[in-house]
Amino acid sequence: MAESAPPVPRLGFVGLGNIGGGICANLVADGHEVSVYDLDPARVDALAQAGAHPARSVAEVADAAAWTFVSVPSPADMEAVAAEWLDAAVVAAGPAVLADKILVDLTTNAPAVVRAVGSRIEAAGAALVEAPVTGGAVGARNRQLVFIVGGDERVVSQVEPLLGTLGRAVFRMGPLGSGNVGKLVNSLLAFTTMWVSLEGMALAAKSGVDLRTLVEMVRTSGGAASYLDRRVEEIATRGRPAAFSLDLAAKDAGLMLDAGRDTGVPLPVASALHQMLSFARAQGLGGRDISDLVEVAERAAQVELVLRPPEAPPEG
Repeated sequence: MAESAPPVPRLGFVGLGNIGGGICANLVADGHEVSVYDLDPARVDALAQAGAHPARSVAEVADAAAWTFVSVPSPADMEAVAAEWLDAAVVAAGPAVLADKILVDLTTNAPAVVRAVGSRIEAAGAALVEAPVTGGAVGARNRQLVFIVGGDERVVSQVEPLLGTLGRAVFRMGPLGSGNVGKLVNSLLAFTTMWVSLEGMALAAKSGVDLRTLVEMVRTSGGAASYLDRRVEEIATRGRPAAFSLDLAAKDAGLMLDAGRDTGVPLPVASALHQMLSFARAQGLGGRDISDLVEVAERAAQVELVLRPPEAPPEG
């Protein structure tokens, strides 16, 4: 008979936004004891009503929980949370070794930051696991996330079964830093294929080519990227609630460039992508969902992108 997984210890969660809130709600629904904290008290209250234990600070979470998840917008935010968490964990443990304390970082982060924070945490006797995700807010709610993990194999093995209950796949990429390298490569491919699809559609539209015919041709010819295959039908839906904002996409593109500089790898396509996302922010669109990248393409090319329904005949 197969051995059952060891029991999950008391959990903590810091950062209850689009991703963190969905993941934390599933942990609570699964019956785990979870202490939660967010700068927005309304988010804490919502999880408390579902059965989580509200905390007034990161320090309270660190004191109550053995494993703490962090889901915050930026590397700087993660560094600040990790510092407060570590200080509180050391105080709570006293002279004891913090062998049972694990910080699980879900943030899309800079690999160099992850390694630096991991070194400080390891020196104190605790452990850091990085586990940035793909799948967005919908994936978080519906357990369809992909976790891209880096860290010490022994520690990763402890938390991997729990991650497996929250998503559809867990990939071990290697030591600390490699998880976010994997996430940034995935984002580079996703963002650039979306943008280049919109760029091509703008060229076609401004040349008088029917976009429905163009899309079907590219799909049939084999040149279609994932955006044209899966998401282009959403092109007319604008201004939806920001599940993943253009501000965050621009931040991630900047992290790609930082990682390229750190490793000596030229990333000219990532640089061009960062310029377009910076243009989107300058146009006041940073708070919009990434699906509104179509509007950035329209403004840049001064053309409207209209995709008629598949069954409708072309005009003229």
